[in-house]
Amino acid sequence: QVQLVESGGGSVQAGGSLRLSCAASTYAYCMGWFRQAPGKEREGVAGIYGTGSTYYAASVKGRFTISRDNAKNTLYLQMNSLKPDDTGLYYCASADSCSTRYILSHLAFRDWGQGTQVTVSS
Repeated sequence: QVQLVESGGGSVQAGGSLRLSCAASTYAYCMGWFRQAPGKEREGVAGIYGTGSTYYAASVKGRFTISRDNAKNTLYLQMNSLKPDDTGLYYCASADSCSTRYILSHLAFRDWGQGTQVTVSS
């Protein structure tokens, strides 16, 4: 099991930026960022393979960038041009393997962090 610890959340105004980090206890081939707003289902935001291939939800494409540092076992999410709809609890997740079809599905991931809150005000 991989332990995951997120950091970097906070409160910003619309149009602002935040960078989330996720420290993993060991290497994981598939990693992703998910978010959950109150009263809504958890949704996939971005996913990345150990090779560096990335995938994004349509709602964040062009604004968010997922990256990873395999030497440090750390995952990042750079979030620019934030909108109030981006508000939510952001989770980091990992899996030993996952198909491209499901890399943005929470069902593909086994290990989860505790989450970090992102609040965007208008």
